[in-house]
Amino acid sequence: MYQKIGFIGLGLIGGSIAKAILQKYPQTDIFALDSSPAAVAEAHAAGVIKNDAPLPLCDFADMDVIFLCSPVEVNIDYLKKLAPIVSSEVLVTDVGSVKEKIMDAAERAGLSAQFIGGHPMTGSESSGFLSADPMLLENAYYILCASAAMDEIRVRHFRVFLTSLGADVLMLDPKEHDHAVAAISHLPHIIAANLVNFIRQSDSSAGVMRTISAGGFKDITRIASSSPVMWQNICIENRDEILNLIDRYGDALSRTRELVANNDKDGLLSFFSTAKDYRDSMPIRAKGLLPSAFDFYLDLKDEVGQISIVASILAAARLNIKNIGIVHNREFSDGVLHIEMYDETSKDEAMNLLEQHGYPLYGR
Repeated sequence: MYQKIGFIGLGLIGGSIAKAILQKYPQTDIFALDSSPAAVAEAHAAGVIKNDAPLPLCDFADMDVIFLCSPVEVNIDYLKKLAPIVSSEVLVTDVGSVKEKIMDAAERAGLSAQFIGGHPMTGSESSGFLSADPMLLENAYYILCASAAMDEIRVRHFRVFLTSLGADVLMLDPKEHDHAVAAISHLPHIIAANLVNFIRQSDSSAGVMRTISAGGFKDITRIASSSPVMWQNICIENRDEILNLIDRYGDALSRTRELVANNDKDGLLSFFSTAKDYRDSMPIRAKGLLPSAFDFYLDLKDEVGQISIVASILAAARLNIKNIGIVHNREFSDGVLHIEMYDETSKDEAMNLLEQHGYPLYGR
């Protein structure tokens, strides 16, 4: 594969890709620069990159691949700076969630024949290199966009490389990509944030709504916990597609309001039924822009120390618990104890083990 790889930006995504590469191809030489010297020092201390201090950009001129892992506008600025110094043999790619803008920038910089737009559709609530995880790409969709000037063999080679890291690679047109992610990612984040802010503004001084918020509300607003700065940038970068979809969603919400206002029983049934059918037809993915919650519920015996016993059973099997807590509102969940694990394998092992000990379990 590639022997010498450079990263410009070494946060969660850049760091995770770098770690995944080193895990799969330990002989690879990885170099990086980042606006934070601490990130470079941390990556070097972890044995991920060769340099222990930020490199001058000219040192990236002979890389096999350069990953641009900063916000889109910053990546575009680096494209301009890289254009005069990299040879035609250097493959340049990015990891941003908006593709048409940077593909146009690559063309203006004269890099279309060596630039592949990339978007790993994965992430975490955490940020920074210390949160980077080589498993972040595992089973995650990784979308690529390439211009007609890009050699097909070169694209295929890079696609095979990403697949070897565990990603599920798809090729899309940049405009199609931006429209699709605006619909299934950007708009939902805006809706979730709006709903959270609406409840915040509508809540009583005693915070009753926040106190009794149950599974349904928490499930559909979970993504509102993402980085505010990241979503600020995304709204600016994919402005036109997002505005179009906000308008269309507003029209759809108005039509739903009419169904409720008119007591349209048949219309309401059709509304919820078509939504359920389409939602149920979606494939279950292990990764997304936020990681899946590997959790389950169980009922406890009415005896002292039961939580400690459950934790001890899992600890004896060397299963790490990510989160554990009592469910105070069971409106949308079964079981009184909620347990979250770090991955699907651990979740399955934990459920099997506790079931053997006679605990009634409820998975998602």
